[in-house]
Amino acid sequence: MTPPPRRPSVAADPDTAAFVRPYALTRGRTRPQYRLHLESVMHPGTGRPGPRLPEECGRITALCRARPRSVAELAGTLGCGLTPAKILISDLLAAHVLIPATASASDPDQDLLLRLRAALTMKWLDE
Repeated sequence: MTPPPRRPSVAADPDTAAFVRPYALTRGRTRPQYRLHLESVMHPGTGRPGPRLPEECGRITALCRARPRSVAELAGTLGCGLTPAKILISDLLAAHVLIPATASASDPDQDLLLRLRAALTMKWLDE
């Protein structure tokens, strides 16, 4: 009688790892400490990521040092999902590694919003 085939470990199966990894990445936390919006822009701060933070925090810090990035852009670049990215960004905010842009600097330009609305309206009408 042959033994049953071995199941691959979670780390060996990328489809399964995608479901487990965010939970492990955030150490089981499901809510960020700070309220962050998709368009919130992060700038580098004066702190450094501690040794207990995941390596993705180092990637977030490097990305923001290259140029300020929005929460949505950071989540997309990391590929870890929006909520885990917000939790990691919150950890970096608590450690003063990142600082959010001031409210006036992150408010969208009215002209930009009008052009965006016009472009979306035209695309919707073309369909």
